[in-house]
Amino acid sequence: MLTIGILGIQGAYFKHKEILESLSVKSVIVKYSQQLNDIDGLIIPGGETTAFSKQLDHEITFDNLQKFAKTKHTFGTCAGIIVQGKGINNKKVLQLEVLNVTIERNAYGSQIESFIDNIDLKFDDSKKPFQAIFIRAPKIIQVGNDIKVLATLDGKPVLVENKLHLGTTFHPELTDDFRIHKYFIEKVKSRN
Repeated sequence: MLTIGILGIQGAYFKHKEILESLSVKSVIVKYSQQLNDIDGLIIPGGETTAFSKQLDHEITFDNLQKFAKTKHTFGTCAGIIVQGKGINNKKVLQLEVLNVTIERNAYGSQIESFIDNIDLKFDDSKKPFQAIFIRAPKIIQVGNDIKVLATLDGKPVLVENKLHLGTTFHPELTDDFRIHKYFIEKVKSRN
């Protein structure tokens, strides 16, 4: 049976779990390195990246997380995509370097500059806009050749993927629209 973990260090990990449960997917909150052995994919929620980096190596080691991410599916939302990325201008932020994107943290401003905007999902045939929630959101400023852009906002990528990894600069878990989570589930299923 397919099992997707949600990294339980910080962020709205319970919201991701609720979505997976509503989609009848077995899920587990991951707080210990050994749990990585029992899951097929991992969601890395949003939060604050420097705090996230400091909390690693207590119960989940960075090395174990990186080893998992190099061979299995990960889905990072907001700060989660920063953690997956390969480039950032802050040495305090640890990156798994599995998603070939360079990220600018808090690129749209502070909490009060948070916003909601409609985006089009290139993988979805319905053409129904997705209401993306940007909270102290990062911005993707450069993508590698292996990156496929699945959605943009004002011409800038906000949803990207490679073979194993998916990342958003917004919070799909805060909506009632589960298309992005379904897409990630299908990615995981296709490799198992």
